[in-house]
Amino acid sequence: MSNLWEQPERLLVLPLFLILGGLFVGLLSALLPAGSPAAVLLLDHQSAPPPNYPFVYPLTVQNLIHLLMFLGLGELYFRWRIAEREQSMVRERLLPEDYQVVLQSHDLPPIRTRVAGRHDGEHGFLPSLIDLCILQFQASRSVDQTVSVLNSSLELIAHRLDLRYAMLRYVVWVIPTIGFIGTVIGISLAMSMIDPGATEQPLGEIAQALGVAFYTTLVALAESAILVLLLNLVQAREEMALNQAGNYTLTNLINRLYAGA
Repeated sequence: MSNLWEQPERLLVLPLFLILGGLFVGLLSALLPAGSPAAVLLLDHQSAPPPNYPFVYPLTVQNLIHLLMFLGLGELYFRWRIAEREQSMVRERLLPEDYQVVLQSHDLPPIRTRVAGRHDGEHGFLPSLIDLCILQFQASRSVDQTVSVLNSSLELIAHRLDLRYAMLRYVVWVIPTIGFIGTVIGISLAMSMIDPGATEQPLGEIAQALGVAFYTTLVALAESAILVLLLNLVQAREEMALNQAGNYTLTNLINRLYAGA
């Protein structure tokens, strides 16, 4: 359980949330009787489906949308925990915070040893920035060049951070797309029930097919809106962690460096 909270792995989190999505569908199926308005809206669980209806419960568009939403929630959980971990590093006092401290070259190796192993190519904003800045200062003895490296590193990390949300943005996009596909299928089914040569049309079945068609879009748009809100909140949290790491490094490392005479 600690791996799911302190340092979660995507390959563990995403399958777990897909399982939770299946349990969510199963719970709704148990609570909502087949054919009830809520069951038809949320699950497309009908007691008497229209003729030639292509979706056999539980293989419905709504259930696919639910599973995709939980996949997105799993990715959001993973990113949220990473953001919280990044923010916690700022509170670990990896750098001296006393305003009277001045750092010279011989003071830096212990600090670099402290952050060693705390970052990799993906995680550890603050340790990574501290390590890079110390390396640059020791190589150049120039505060200006160290500031330039800090700014370049922040830009690269920000770009890499944005790329991490590519899959989540696709999930947010594909959910309403699948809802629209379900609507198109439902409308096509309703249109196929209309017989121009018949004197009486099965209006009840046509209305049922149209209702189910629009339900898929309704569910998809509602769940996509939830994911978009959470996506923006989590991404803002992670970007805030990066900003805090950059500000902490600038305040407690760059501004304290002294190259000597």
